[in-house]
Amino acid sequence: MSFIATPSQSPMKNSIKVERAIKGITQEELARLVSVSRQTINAMELNKYVPSTVLALKIARVFEKPLEQIFSLDEND
Repeated sequence: MSFIATPSQSPMKNSIKVERAIKGITQEELARLVSVSRQTINAMELNKYVPSTVLALKIARVFEKPLEQIFSLDEND
């Protein structure tokens, strides 16, 4: 189950956009690698969509980094 939130409500932050830039891949390419739509990647980058655990792990695998280096909880959570 995933959580859809407004930017001010999202309990999780991420560095997907930065990681994509470092790796030199587009939203579309990342989406294809983790089997979601480009719109899903865009929503995550805007903190409007919190990914499932499985999706977060797939993204971490693509970037070859621990989950905690890409995703973090808001300080209040």
